[in-house]
Formats: sequence, structure tokens, C-alpha cells
Amino acid sequence: MTGPFLIDAHLDLALNAIEWNRDLTRPIAEIRAAESSLNDKAGRGRGTVCFPEIRRAGIGLAVVTQIAKVKHADNFSPLNTWQSPAQAWAVTQAQFAWYREMEEIGEIKLVSSKPDLERHIAHLKSGQPSPIGCILSLEGADSLVTLKHLERAHAQGLRAVGPAHYGDGIYAPGTGCTGGFTPPGRELLSEMDRLGMILDVTHLTDESFWEALKLYSGPIWASHHNCRALTPDQRQLADDQIRALIERDAVIGTALDGWMLIPDWVRGKTTPQARQLRLEKAVDHIDHICQIAGNSLHVGLGSDLDGGFGREQTPCDVETIADVRRFPDLIRQRGGSESDALNFAHQNFLRVLRRGLQ
Repeated sequence: MTGPFLIDAHLDLALNAIEWNRDLTRPIAEIRAAESSLNDKAGRGRGTVCFPEIRRAGIGLAVVTQIAKVKHADNFSPLNTWQSPAQAWAVTQAQFAWYREMEEIGEIKLVSSKPDLERHIAHLKSGQPSPIGCILSLEGADSLVTLKHLERAHAQGLRAVGPAHYGDGIYAPGTGCTGGFTPPGRELLSEMDRLGMILDVTHLTDESFWEALKLYSGPIWASHHNCRALTPDQRQLADDQIRALIERDAVIGTALDGWMLIPDWVRGKTTPQARQLRLEKAVDHIDHICQIAGNSLHVGLGSDLDGGFGREQTPCDVETIADVRRFPDLIRQRGGSESDALNFAHQNFLRVLRRGLQ
């Protein structure tokens, strides 16, 4: 591939490997074929992500998740949902073991410190073949049985935490809910601050979002978020939230889930083809943030591809994740400079990572 390397700030790789039983070392055609007779999950046979396609995309560094929810009365989805925090913790440990195995065979390189990061970036810029750099993030904190478990996860290399996901949560309510952090959630923020972690505000309710910005002093990002002004929904960021994140020098990763890109999307019914959904719609969200900021210093990629969905819910010009390599060109075509394209590709998230990885 030619052009700058990319950072993708949100990929659910271990979820796909452990819960969806996908061998991400294999070509995407093989993964799809292996699922041709399955219908247990939306997106079966329509995956877009595997290691060969990530490399074709030019993604040299990715923030990759551990995720396991605990069952609550209003959970958005039963997928990846468990009856107790202990079970959820065990699942995140299985996911961590998979990441370690992928590192053992040379597919990825876990990055957990600033020296790790700088060595990996230097290797990427040298043009030599390289494992995919991976930074561990926890999406939804329900699996943390106690705050000691956060300390244990940090010792394993966990560097970012999003306290909430969909529905209610032990530490904070998430998408589809209202309300602020619970008392354990405020303790979680304090412990994350002590450990020097990155706070991911993705999926927080509006109340929790503002509370987090007040309580948390460390680095912040919104790993996979789009703009409420263009796609009205609580899941998206309102303009005042975007301004607040800009004031904190945060970066917002553009997500490629169809219902987050255009309004009036009905899951299971709306199709990308019928709505002519293409990557240019994602550039609309990128441009909206840049217009608010007056610059390109707060945008990046947080694709969320194969995050519980597949091609049935992605732009129709995304055959695989390799197609995200078009973003720098799309930004230039929209009138962006070479510097704007580089900021989006990797410079902005690198800036936060250099603060967050000590």
C-alpha cells in the first residue's frame, strides 16, 4: 500500500475470535464461506475484518477491545452478555489469552508503553513488514469484578477503558439509558486516573459524559462516535459535547456502522444499497467536527467494523476493512490538505497515545 499508515481506534478483534469463532488469520473469503450455513448472529457470512485485510488497509496500529457485558433488565442485546461479573471477567481473560497467542505467532504486537509505541511507529515508517500494533481497551466495565481487577488488567497491558456499553451497567449506564455514574463508577474513574489510563467516553449517557469530563483529569478520547447534528440519536455526540472534547484535546474516531452514519436507519430492514450509503457520508461527519474545531486536529478512524454486524450495515463501497485506506484521498477530495489527511490517518490519535502511554 502507498500513503500514510492508519490508526483504527476501535476493533473488536477478540470478540470475533472468541464469541463468533472466526479465525482472523485466514482470508476473508474463507471466513465468510465457513459461516455460509450459520444464522445465529446478524452479520454471519458478511464479515469484513481479518488480519490480511487489516494489512491491506494500511492499519499499522489499532485499539482492540476486550468486551463482556453483565445481564441487566434493559440490556440492548443478549450478545456477549453473561449472568455475573465473574463470568464476564473470565471471558475477557480468554480474549486476552487470544491476543497473547496472536502475538506469539507474529500477527500482532501488543503496545503498552510509550517506548513500545515509539519503536513500533519507527518500524512502520521504515517500510519493513511488521506485526499489527495493538493497544488493549475495555469496552464496558461490567467485567471488572472489583477495582483490583482493573489493576490486574492494567498490569496485563490494558490502557483504555470505556465504562459503559449498551443498556444499564454496574459502573455507568450506557446507550439507550439516562443517568450518571454509579458510586462504583466514580471510584472507577478515580482508579483509572491513578493508573494513568485513557478514558473512552463512547457509549456514555449525556449525564455520564458531562460528569466524566468534570471528574476525570487524564487523557480522553471518543473511540467510535459520530455527530448527532447529522444523525440524531443519543448514541451520537452533540455539538456542545464535541466542543468540550476539543477543549480537552481529545480525538473522535469516525464509526462505520450504518445506523450511526445516516438518520432513520431501521436495523434488519434498511440496507446500504437502498439508502446509497457510501464512505462519503462518513466524511460528512469528519468535516462537521473539523468545522466546529476550525482545524483537523480532533478526527480519526474508529471503524467498529464487525462490531456485532457485517456488510449488511456498512457503507456499500466497503467490501472489507481494506477500503478504509481511501479515507486520506476522500479528505483531500473534500478540500483537505496533506496535513489534514495525515492528522486523520494517525497523527491525532498518536498525540493522545503519547500522553496516555507512560
